[in-house]
Amino acid sequence: MKKLLMGNEAIAYGAIEGGVQVVTGYPGTPSSEIFTTLAAMAKEKNIAAQWSVNEKVALEVAAGAAYAGARAMVTMKQVGLNVAADPLMTLAYIGIKGGLVLAVADDPGPHSSQNEQDTRRFASFAKLPVLDPADPQEALVMAREAFAISEQLGLPVFLRPTTRTCHVCQDVEVAETVITPPKPAGFVKGPNWVIFPSLAAKRHIWLNEQQEAAREIFENSSFNRVDPGVGRQGIVVGGVAYHYVKEALAILGLNIPVLKIGTPYPLPINLVMKFLDGLDRVLVVEEQEPVIEDQLIKMIYQHRRPLVLRGKYNRYVPREGELNTDKVKEILGAFLKIEVPKVKQDSNQPALPIRPPVLCAGCPHRASFYVFKQAAQGQEAIFTGDIGCYTLGNMAPLDAVDTCLCMGASITLGSGLQLAEPDKKVVAFLGDSTFFHTGIPGLINAVHNQAKQTVVVLDNRTTAMTGHQSHPGLPRTATGTPVEPLDIARLAEACGVGFVRVVDPYDYAAALEVARQALAYDGVSLVVMRRECVALVKGGQQARVVEREKCLDCGLCIEELGCPAMAKGEAGPVIGANCTGCDLCSQICPTGAITKRGEAKCD
Repeated sequence: MKKLLMGNEAIAYGAIEGGVQVVTGYPGTPSSEIFTTLAAMAKEKNIAAQWSVNEKVALEVAAGAAYAGARAMVTMKQVGLNVAADPLMTLAYIGIKGGLVLAVADDPGPHSSQNEQDTRRFASFAKLPVLDPADPQEALVMAREAFAISEQLGLPVFLRPTTRTCHVCQDVEVAETVITPPKPAGFVKGPNWVIFPSLAAKRHIWLNEQQEAAREIFENSSFNRVDPGVGRQGIVVGGVAYHYVKEALAILGLNIPVLKIGTPYPLPINLVMKFLDGLDRVLVVEEQEPVIEDQLIKMIYQHRRPLVLRGKYNRYVPREGELNTDKVKEILGAFLKIEVPKVKQDSNQPALPIRPPVLCAGCPHRASFYVFKQAAQGQEAIFTGDIGCYTLGNMAPLDAVDTCLCMGASITLGSGLQLAEPDKKVVAFLGDSTFFHTGIPGLINAVHNQAKQTVVVLDNRTTAMTGHQSHPGLPRTATGTPVEPLDIARLAEACGVGFVRVVDPYDYAAALEVARQALAYDGVSLVVMRRECVALVKGGQQARVVEREKCLDCGLCIEELGCPAMAKGEAGPVIGANCTGCDLCSQICPTGAITKRGEAKCD
């Protein structure tokens, strides 16, 4: 039957059709909906679904299940793969028993990531096969078939959708009935599960042999196909770029041969070389890195084919950012040496407004940043940041995030900065989910090495940036099972932090006093700023208004906070309908001019 599905949802349905029994992951856009879709059906489909504290843990849990013969999937985004790299590289040598699929979503652009790294490169580095879906329908089929490929090879298999494939919607053919997978055969003890150096040397030989086994499987894969055409010029294309190429060719009225590659590593040699027979010039179109192009260059050299290859190395195809149909039309024009009509711009169409990202109205993080900026006044302070909504603390007027590198790095970067500049105050901001992800090791390291810094955990009771997923600090699991939450303050005390406080950032006076005490502490101090994400609060508090007769129009509320609910009006500050009543502006107003709606007469 047909079902309208987002690409990530299609991957989840494909995993179910493939007999997935265990799914783990860590949330990260653009991958998050793969797991959440599976978790929503977990009880019905008898799937064990767990959000893990980080990607390394997620992969290791999934690998353990695969050791026992279960079919397992682990989900993450491309930068999360860096965290999982340690077990991944050795897992390739060890191998697996049950099918293990790594659904790693790449983010060309990037739209919501620190970098544009290409998972296909990581797959070839680890010597593991990778599937690259062009659309949700193919993503479903690839997710389903990946388990069988994994078991056939005895290796983990990558499924690498990109942002457009993850988030586009399509009518997808979904199986009406799904066969229940058999109970896992169980873990069988043996010497090959323990990776001593002597075993690693032997298994590396096996892993290299499996590259050719994977290549043989991909030679006959339906994920690779030739769209016939005429002439001696052709295109090799991978992933979602296939649709851009086909649309661009149709617009330009061209009919030239196209080789669609859905298995970019290892590239099927016979299929590719057969396609190249009879061609004089070939264009390679792929997003991000020249993964297919590099392999083609080697094949052409090894088989001594005298043809012209164009792609990223000739700067026909960009090596960064996303492709689209208009960009591909320009690329085809340059390659085929034809005139491409320019896209006409409507001169009457107004320019799109510039909308810089901003913390939500009433976001508790804004209050936390403001509190510590005020507490640090008169002192030289460096504010290290982390990955989450709160990275937006670097925006004016808050200017409270001076660094952002990767998950958990606020504490460790802060430790290094404090070593280099011991006379400066260091304040490290990170979220509650990030604290559990990779914040704890950095905190222990800071305590052990007698750092002098203040750690601020912005505990908004959710993993907000990626869609409000659960984490160990909450009283529920990914599937809604009630559990005892872990207490961040008690964990900090157990790590040896000498000064630990929990405060509500909306209580400005109390929070400011705690912040000053934390900054004055001689050692590692930690403050948990605890208040629910405003997007999760149903109803909220009573909105605020400005009493004109009391207002001095000093601009403090607007210029210091940068709240999107406040703006300059002709007669002074104006509070909009999106006010959530957090009351921070009221607490910093020097004349008490900001009050609850309905309690004051206002113009």
